[in-house]
Amino acid sequence: MSRLTADLWVSAYLTRLRLVNIPAFVTSKGDATAGAVFVKLNTLDGNAVAYQRSFDLMTGDRRWIVLCEGVEREVDAALVRQGEFDPDLWVLEVEDRQGRHLLDEPGLSE
Repeated sequence: MSRLTADLWVSAYLTRLRLVNIPAFVTSKGDATAGAVFVKLNTLDGNAVAYQRSFDLMTGDRRWIVLCEGVEREVDAALVRQGEFDPDLWVLEVEDRQGRHLLDEPGLSE
């Protein structure tokens, strides 16, 4: 099974968010083919959560897990540190007071 390119996945994800009126944008554009994607959920109250894809070696599943959460500037700093390790990294920011990010929905959760 072939994997989607990072830019195609990002485009599809942003479209799904747009369809349910959840604002989102790219804050750091990574490698179009194989860049890792991080999603920052900004709840617009000074707090945020950053999600990253994780690969479970036991099951072979890919899941979204929390990289960090808390005060928004601390989450931003953690994402900057990740970018220092991986210059091909994508960072997407989702803004939703209700905490919706859709990463747990079919097609995005796997």
